[in-house]
Amino acid sequence: MNCDRRQFLQALGLAAFTSQLPKIAQAHSLSQPIVKPPNLKLGDPIGLVNPASFVSSEDVEEVKQTLKNLGLNYKLGNHILDRYGYLAGKDIDRAADINSMFADPSVKAILTLRGGWGCNRILPLINYQLIRKNPKIIIGYSDITSLLLAIYALSGIVTFHGPVATSTWNQFTVNYVQRILFNGEAVTMRNSPFIGENLSSLPLQVETITPGKARGKLIGGNLSVLSAMVGSAYLPNWQGSILFIEEIGEEVYRVDRMLTQLKLAGILDRISGFIFGQCTKCDPEKPEQSLTLMQVLQDHIKPLKIPAWYGAAIGHIPNKFTLPIGIEVEIDANNGSIQMLESATN
Repeated sequence: MNCDRRQFLQALGLAAFTSQLPKIAQAHSLSQPIVKPPNLKLGDPIGLVNPASFVSSEDVEEVKQTLKNLGLNYKLGNHILDRYGYLAGKDIDRAADINSMFADPSVKAILTLRGGWGCNRILPLINYQLIRKNPKIIIGYSDITSLLLAIYALSGIVTFHGPVATSTWNQFTVNYVQRILFNGEAVTMRNSPFIGENLSSLPLQVETITPGKARGKLIGGNLSVLSAMVGSAYLPNWQGSILFIEEIGEEVYRVDRMLTQLKLAGILDRISGFIFGQCTKCDPEKPEQSLTLMQVLQDHIKPLKIPAWYGAAIGHIPNKFTLPIGIEVEIDANNGSIQMLESATN
């Protein structure tokens, strides 16, 4: 470990903590009670952080207006406009912004600016003990998956797979954010029957893989990010969970490869239900030489004999659910619904 990184970890009280990550991760899954963060209120200051790919100053200005329209204030991370190649600054600085937002009592929730790539790199630099002592809403999707799963696994805090700050904040998306994060409702999530603003689009269709209902803790995120975490100390206990995944820009054979990885790692054999949201821009370049996505899902998921479906409003799409990671839900693969059995905030 180089001197700069050691000094940084010591400053955060993490030097001894990081050496025990595998042990802590295994111990948390069943021993620590889940902690729900406080719900949002109008006027709350939201901490803006950028733990993955860089954004522009124009992006940040648009986000400020979005938060104003939501009735929220904001506090900017010190490094949100940094750039280091394709990353939003150095690992040590991106992690410091997250740790400082959790430590700051004036900040009531944390909103990530965008995904891309970079969260896996900072997982060893996050102060999970600090986060457990200062539970707050943290929300995002795509590459933010690794941050959400690691915080849930090692801190026991409910996290939220939902829009990033630069997402499309339309009525569908805002409805779930307000009901779950502001009102503290235990909602039932279903795809909208309406096509929205784009008249050339079609409503999202549910394709049942295996019918039935199942209950369990809701856990998941982006498939490629999740599969890249397999074998690390930052994944939660999957036993009896409901796994949800989404993807963008991956050909079917690569989705096949990543699902195979989850299978070989024993993850698919532990879950009680399965949801594939949207696989956006995943069409094969040569369809005549490819399996279909549904064939791949049938191959991997059908033998599990658990309720499962494809087509939920999860992923790189305008209309997004807000999914609380770590909350008990009941899913119905016949109609594609996700029913929260408890609130996700206090």
